[in-house]
Amino acid sequence: MTVTVTRTTSPRPTAIPRAAALGIALAAVATAVWSGSFVASRALGESVPPVQHAFWRWVIALAVVAPFGARRAWRQRALIRRHLRYVLLASLLGVAVYNTLVNQAGVTTPAANMGMIMAASPVLMALYERAGGTRLGGRRIAGLLTACAGVMLLVGQGGTASFSTGDLWMIAAACCFAGYSALLRRRPAGIDGTAFLFTTFLAGTVMLLPAQAASLTLQGGFTPAPGTVLPLLYVGVASSAVAFFAWNKAVALVGPTRAGVVYYLQPVCVALLSWAVLGEAIGVWQVLCMALILGGVMLGASSRASA
Repeated sequence: MTVTVTRTTSPRPTAIPRAAALGIALAAVATAVWSGSFVASRALGESVPPVQHAFWRWVIALAVVAPFGARRAWRQRALIRRHLRYVLLASLLGVAVYNTLVNQAGVTTPAANMGMIMAASPVLMALYERAGGTRLGGRRIAGLLTACAGVMLLVGQGGTASFSTGDLWMIAAACCFAGYSALLRRRPAGIDGTAFLFTTFLAGTVMLLPAQAASLTLQGGFTPAPGTVLPLLYVGVASSAVAFFAWNKAVALVGPTRAGVVYYLQPVCVALLSWAVLGEAIGVWQVLCMALILGGVMLGASSRASA
């Protein structure tokens, strides 16, 4: 009698951790790049009206993404049309409104404050995801709370920053970004990531057209110069095309809450960037708070965070 032994192959245990590691890395890239956009928004606050800043940012981003996404979006036009409400809502929150609010905040709010307030987004992301029925897990919640404590201590230390209307604009921007990130988790199956990026950039730019026309009529245009064109190129290419692609992919891989924990690095990146570019000093208290934030990020982003 012949005995046949069948060997069952189980999935390699490294497959999921590798995907998670890629998602965490992409979220970190997006977070670091977006930190620079806060500095750019602050730098352009007095020279470029907020709506015009947002409009030209997305025109540049659209030009960068079009060679990769326009043809794919055209091939998937029937699928995109079927989910048009979803696409328009994502375009409104993530493209048209979010960045316009950030630019408006940059008129009166320091870049460091902007980064700190945006660090509230992960809490909102977690709440949105939990409301959708997703189990967060003990370690992820612990990491979220630890990083949140670091941010709160960083914001509260010294009481040097005064509350302004720009801070209110940033709170509204944080709510929009959290809503956009929650929507990404529910992106309709079959829509290519690059096609989705191109479509939302296009729809968001079209949504901004009436506000752009009103701004040109009431405020006039701005003078193109190195001090205005270079920051616009940065936010259009790096902060829009590159960072949004990285963030969307990260959320697809690890979910908005886990990616959101990494987003707590925002105030750390802004502080380091301000130190490197603007020469602003970083004290011992800031270093301790940054260490607390980093510890929370590592805990919440770990492979066992769902346990």
